[in-house]
Order: sequence, then structure tokens, then C-alpha cells
Amino acid sequence: MQIINSTMEDIDTIFDLYDAGTAYQKRNATRHWKGFDREMVAREIAGLRQWKILEEGVIVCVFATTFQDPNIWQEKDLDPSLYIHRIATHPDYRGKGYVKQIVAWAKAFAKTNNREYLRLDTGSGNEKLNAYYISCGFNYLGIVRTDSPELPAHYQNATFSLFEIKL
Repeated sequence: MQIINSTMEDIDTIFDLYDAGTAYQKRNATRHWKGFDREMVAREIAGLRQWKILEEGVIVCVFATTFQDPNIWQEKDLDPSLYIHRIATHPDYRGKGYVKQIVAWAKAFAKTNNREYLRLDTGSGNEKLNAYYISCGFNYLGIVRTDSPELPAHYQNATFSLFEIKL
């Protein structure tokens, strides 16, 4: 397994994984992603904030990182943190513990970048996913309501569960 930056050559695969993730969410959750802006993902790739997990040269999972997330984390965004977004795993590779591997990698990456917290959010109400993130070492912090037009569509007028690990 290898975690490296995504490239522009990966963008179609990234969106294929987002589509597969959305289909999975529609079958298994009350909320689902509502699509992402290709230019936003291209900016993440250019900014070295879009990542891929490779298994024998195959992209099996993707995720994005950022050091700021004020629209979701509000005043807590002032804390030096690494935020993980949009984890999407290829359907044939689900259940292989990639989130736990992302967390281990992200802890080291965060420390290298002088971050004190590792954070993520997910749509509230999905108790199975909440329990999974807790099993990955995150502490559940509660729910926040979002409605910023700067966020992707699924964040509009919705509630999200917040999770963090103090490093």
C-alpha cells in the first residue's frame, strides 16, 4: 500500500470513486454527496491536497486534506489542524481498513506540519459510520449545522457530526 499525491491524470478515476461512493451512500445512509466541482478537485491536486492509495499500482481509495475548514469548524478552525475530506474507496476494496491507514498516515503528516488535531466531519445521523470513526481513534464532538454557499451542495442547510483526534 502506498499513499501519494493524486495527479491531474487521476481526476477521472477520482470522480469515478466519488460516483461509486455516492451510490453506496444512497443505498446505506440518509444523506449522500451531491456532486463535486471538477475545478475544486483540480485546485486540490495542484495544491498537493488530493491523495490516492495505491495497491499494486491500482487506485483503491482517494481523499483530500486541508489545513483550514472555517465553514464547518467555525471558531475551532483557529486550532492548528489537519482536516480529512471525501474519503472514497473503490467498491472492490471496501472493508480493507483504509480509513485506519489514512488516520495513521495523517497523524504523521499532521505532526510534520505542526498540527495539533486531526479532524473530519460526516453527515449526522449515520450511527454506523460514527461508530466506525470512533473505532479509528476519533472522538465524537457533536453536531454542527452548515449552510455556507462556499461548501459543496450536500452541506447546504444540513447537520454534520464532528470528529477529532488530539495529537
